[in-house]
Amino acid sequence: MKPIRISLVVFTLLAILLMSSSPALAQVSQDKRPARLTPVVLIPGWGATRLKVEVRDQSVVPECPRSGIFEYTLWAQPNTAYTQVCADKLLTMVYKFDKPNSAPHVSDKKGVRVTIEDYGKTESAPWYEGLYAFLELTGYTRNLNLRVAGYDFRLNPDMGGFMERTTTLIEETYRENHNTPVHLIAHSNGPIYAQYLLTHTSQQWKNKYIQGYTPIAANLPGQGGMYYELFTGFNIATLTNPADLENAASSAAMYESHPSTYLTISDPTYFGDREVVIRVGPGGKEYTPKDARKLFKDAGLRLAEKIAPYYWGSVKFKPPFFPNVDVYAEKGSGLDTVVGIELPSLKVGQLIDDTTVWITMDGDGNQENITNDSILVWQAMPCYHFELNDNPGAFHMELPNSTPAVQNRLLAHLQQQRSVCPVK
Repeated sequence: MKPIRISLVVFTLLAILLMSSSPALAQVSQDKRPARLTPVVLIPGWGATRLKVEVRDQSVVPECPRSGIFEYTLWAQPNTAYTQVCADKLLTMVYKFDKPNSAPHVSDKKGVRVTIEDYGKTESAPWYEGLYAFLELTGYTRNLNLRVAGYDFRLNPDMGGFMERTTTLIEETYRENHNTPVHLIAHSNGPIYAQYLLTHTSQQWKNKYIQGYTPIAANLPGQGGMYYELFTGFNIATLTNPADLENAASSAAMYESHPSTYLTISDPTYFGDREVVIRVGPGGKEYTPKDARKLFKDAGLRLAEKIAPYYWGSVKFKPPFFPNVDVYAEKGSGLDTVVGIELPSLKVGQLIDDTTVWITMDGDGNQENITNDSILVWQAMPCYHFELNDNPGAFHMELPNSTPAVQNRLLAHLQQQRSVCPVK
């Protein structure tokens, strides 16, 4: 059995290609178009931002080209000069530990520079074409009142200039749309970055610039299905598992080095022992998120042992860490969702095939219910509006792109008046 997250790719692409004739788009009529448009800024999910990788006179990976350019994102255009293994090795990050018990310094390899392609534009995250097309039919104009706050999805939101770039984009969008407050949409890992933004800006700033917030399938405490990639790797460019041992090893090592890996995998403090993420052999030893440190130690994942504690739970979302804006959340449910894997051993660099045994729970096909329901803690947010809408049977990527109920609720929420709450 193949992991559900990967098997959904074909469905999602077909949905996007057929967007022009989808029921969601067909339902939009002239009388549904709002008289006044609230600007939208989307924060994409993991892997959905187009990253440009510039290599200049590098010598740290001698088997790979010294100089050149390639793209790192979902369905990136292939570059024959840079194999998948070369891309993995060049994008594996470097750590320095200057002081004991202090946060490490993380950087790209010498000679490697990563930037965001078409920042602020819908072209920077083409995976959301279905959402863009829907909003266009309601009167929105791409790159005017519909913009995208992409980010380096290898990094956490306190890195790589995310805050400065995103607040500037929101403020510019506000000004260029007649000083109209902006509605944030965030999908999958995007809500982690949105939550960091909303808990690291003042209430006065939010009252001025933010009209509301729609988190879709928010991955706030992480998900179990990411753990296996530390052993098998995963190729974002093709949305497939590695086909050979060299690629499996290079990809797994790359993910071990990415800070965002530890935001994306299920947080031990939140999940405890509620799911099994790794099982060694049939009926063998099982590891839950609570056992993550032991898992890393047993597997010889020395870097993960050192850096994971700095990054787990680094974006707070449980009370009192409320976003303090009106929240209109969406989720999917009712689908078998991979949360773990049965491996023959804890060796790094293993292959997945048709005999692989997957451990599943109920969810949206990508994230389990434990994750998707975690946002319910925001029900305790004082004064500001909160709702969480379930969409049974809707796939994770289908939610923003081709789920009529989600899109039509979004259209209604874009026209909502903001809650008036005291400034703290």
